[in-house]
Amino acid sequence: MTELTSAALGRVRSRLIPFLFVLYLVAYLDRINISFAASEMSADLGISLAAYGLGAGIFFIGYFVFEVPSNLILRRVGARVWIARIMLTWGLVSGLTAFVTSEWQFYLVRFLLGVAEAGFFPGVVLYLTFWVPRAERARTMALFLTATAVAGVIGAPISGALLALDGVGGLQGWQWLFIVEAIPALVLAVIVWRRLPDGPHEARFLTPEQRTDLSATMEREAAESPAAESLGAAFRSGRVWVLSLLYLSIVIGFYGISLWLPLLVKREFPEVGSVALGFITAVPYLCAVIAMVAVGRSSDRRRERTWHLALPLAAGALGLLVAAYAGSVVGMIAICVATAGIYAALGPFWTLPPAFLRGAAAAAGIAWINSIGNLGGFLGPYTLGQLATDGGGVGTGLAVLAGVSLVAMLLGLAVSRAVQRSARA
Repeated sequence: MTELTSAALGRVRSRLIPFLFVLYLVAYLDRINISFAASEMSADLGISLAAYGLGAGIFFIGYFVFEVPSNLILRRVGARVWIARIMLTWGLVSGLTAFVTSEWQFYLVRFLLGVAEAGFFPGVVLYLTFWVPRAERARTMALFLTATAVAGVIGAPISGALLALDGVGGLQGWQWLFIVEAIPALVLAVIVWRRLPDGPHEARFLTPEQRTDLSATMEREAAESPAAESLGAAFRSGRVWVLSLLYLSIVIGFYGISLWLPLLVKREFPEVGSVALGFITAVPYLCAVIAMVAVGRSSDRRRERTWHLALPLAAGALGLLVAAYAGSVVGMIAICVATAGIYAALGPFWTLPPAFLRGAAAAAGIAWINSIGNLGGFLGPYTLGQLATDGGGVGTGLAVLAGVSLVAMLLGLAVSRAVQRSARA
């Protein structure tokens, strides 16, 4: 890598990645804030744990249906226009959650939120392949993906404080939560529309020499890659399908934790109030932030993906298994280990699809992997909800999620080696 390219990447990391980080933080907080409102909202609307699990997860059905078309549109019209549209619609729908009055309205608004947000995450993954060379992507993806954990770190105490507004202005605390937390998405939609560059050639934060050099570097890497380009090639690739199954296994554990974390913490510390619960819930997410950055940096430094994917998933499986049967402090430590492990696997994972896909194949393949995987966002919360309601208990649900994370580890060992061999060839 030349000094000019390195300097350009430094500016990308300091100027573009933090902005994308903020966008994803807001998106992810609007996706999981239902977990913070779960207890009060369920009580006010008479929603059972099973119904909550179904509603929390049904988001991903809408997400699944519209994911690939959304990413193909983004590739055609550009990231600036399409990401601004996504943010505007998800902000509006997220705010409307405050006004649901029945179980079926709850299901509908969660489905529409999935439709509105579809394409954002895979769109950003695709967008980053326009800016960052392959060898630097694990660290970059990890920095971007820490938004999911930071959303928990800051979202938990903020949501706890908003829940404490119960009764102000005639609204319940959970209603204030959805209204206030929808506002940043609407504001950022305008900023994206006006400021987000579609590629290095439009980046005002780069010098003219850096724009030319980085654009040429990315074009040269794409030309030298043996990656599949056509839309059909993405769906014919066995690696795309195995990565989809792997990501599905990761996400089942990921959302099984994140959409139930406040209730899991409440199980360990039943006497704490809303504000204290928010701060305690932030601890596992803080552990996840540290693990994601450390694993992403190590993966890029060593140019190794397989074990940086598999070992965190093994830690996640172990943490979930211990949390299933331990209580109090030990259970809380196990939840922290599980959260850190599963979240840390995401950076290395998302370096794999762009290693053998580009062009239309990258747009469709990344979206397809993400959409199949995010069905785990339905299965994970729904499984926990059903087991908690039908008598198996939350512990049984956590043990099941531990088994799924172990399957993810084994799939990760197999497919990441195959992808890396292909990339080296």
